[in-house]
Amino acid sequence: MSKVKKYPTIKLIALDMDGTLLNDKGEIPEENRKAIKEAQDKGIHVVLSTGRSIATCKDHAESLLLKTFLVTVNGSEIWDWQGNLIERNLVEAENIQWMYDLSKKHKAKTWAISCDQVWNDNMPEDISTLEWLKFGFHIDDDQIRANVMKELHEKGLFEISNSSPVNIEVNALGINKARGLKTVCERLNITMDQVMAVGDSLNDISMIKEAGLGVAMGNAQEVVKETADVTTFTNEENGVANAIRKWALNSEYAVKN
Repeated sequence: MSKVKKYPTIKLIALDMDGTLLNDKGEIPEENRKAIKEAQDKGIHVVLSTGRSIATCKDHAESLLLKTFLVTVNGSEIWDWQGNLIERNLVEAENIQWMYDLSKKHKAKTWAISCDQVWNDNMPEDISTLEWLKFGFHIDDDQIRANVMKELHEKGLFEISNSSPVNIEVNALGINKARGLKTVCERLNITMDQVMAVGDSLNDISMIKEAGLGVAMGNAQEVVKETADVTTFTNEENGVANAIRKWALNSEYAVKN
């Protein structure tokens, strides 16, 4: 059944990066850049809300001339545009060790983000010497991935999501993009119902659910599309630019879906 919904005025746009803002080459399409500038010129805050670390998203934020906050590592860290750390939420080192052992048990590829670097398929000799933000598994085999997911859930200590259908991302329990955005909104004196959140994967679901307008990319995983209020074009078709112009720059727009 079709429905017509009137959305609130958007004061903040939260954008996932991989599969959303970025095309498949990892670049920001020019139309997305233009639309983001149009939104900023109208006084709308644009926030990158990403699973990436600050080191791997800072240059993109600077290239867009963003003058607000960054929600990084799925909400484990929040930064202001001048590079000041606002909030940090750690995963206990013993839990990182347990997940690394789990990855070896299942012969899974891994990556992890500590407070000072990204670790790809290797870890320090003594994991306990570092502070940790996130652990990730890359598992092509569906059954093995399901088994790992089951063990993670049984542990009951983690926020579990993904940024692609073949990976698993693990943050501290309760830490996600929605929580990070709530902190940003408090600092900007706006509410979550004035947020438009755009994404494509499970780590975007929390912010898509809690935003005033949740937007799934055309290339999003099906569960993300089912959760979102509306769906835009793919990341190869300037879906972010379309969403900004259609729903943020014209908030009176009546949407049928």
